Amino acid sequence: MRAVALRAWWSAARPRTLFVGLAAVSLGIAAAGGEGAFDPLRAGVIVLTALLLQIGVNFANDLSDFVRGVDGPERCGPPRACQQGLVTPRAMAGATAAVLLGASASGLALVLWGGWPYAVLGAASVAAAVLYTGGPRPLGYLGLGDLLVLVFFGPVAVGGSFALLRGRWSGETIAAGIAVGLLAAAVLHANNMRDMAGDRRAGKRTLAVRLGLRGARIYFALLVLAPFGIVVSLARAWGADLLPLVLLPWALVWVRRVATAVPPGEPGGSRQEAAVFDGALAAVARLLVVFVLTWLPRWLG
Repeated sequence: MRAVALRAWWSAARPRTLFVGLAAVSLGIAAAGGEGAFDPLRAGVIVLTALLLQIGVNFANDLSDFVRGVDGPERCGPPRACQQGLVTPRAMAGATAAVLLGASASGLALVLWGGWPYAVLGAASVAAAVLYTGGPRPLGYLGLGDLLVLVFFGPVAVGGSFALLRGRWSGETIAAGIAVGLLAAAVLHANNMRDMAGDRRAGKRTLAVRLGLRGARIYFALLVLAPFGIVVSLARAWGADLLPLVLLPWALVWVRRVATAVPPGEPGGSRQEAAVFDGALAAVARLLVVFVLTWLPRWLG
């Protein structure tokens, strides 16, 4: 039973998504290190805070979607802890609060190092984590989830990590953060495309639901391909490396697959088609990590 419980909590943390946040802050840390400003203690606290915030969001999402009836028996995505009855809503609420409290505690160190702007960013990060699927009008249910992911997994994670170590903000790292944030938003959007029918029934108006299938496909393509345009722009403006462009064929494979797949519950869709969107979610998450890895040599100097 203990092993089952541990697997349930591990699943609720959504480990595949944790690498997305880790890759984002790693790019900012690497950029600072390339300018001789690496500090292992500060870097460790940055990584810890980012991971705790992301786990807190994932726990809150598991709880809120279950309570609001989004995670019904017909759900096609990976199983959720509350949905399966492996974790009670009360336990999940307590775990969410504990993890976000831990993120706030580690974030205090970042405030001491970076000053009041990081108090604002920290408060905004915790608020976004809570309000993403919580509160009377959850931001994720209003179609704002993509924007939150773009901002907090992009310029805030990359540019903010760099600034904490280097002592200044950089337009170059903010632009690089936008590229990473777009891919992170694509991960979320693939998930939301798969769940379009169920979300629509539950009143969860994600951007995928608002755009409709055709618009959601085009939007997915833009999210996945635009980062490569940013790579080219940075190369022209600051001499950044073009190595991430070798990943473009991989990105195009999944753009084409999503362009012809129909989510379950939509006309012509089936539960088997959910595997395409699950595959896209996992593939884009891996693409993001490799994208950052291929970019690291340039930022490390």
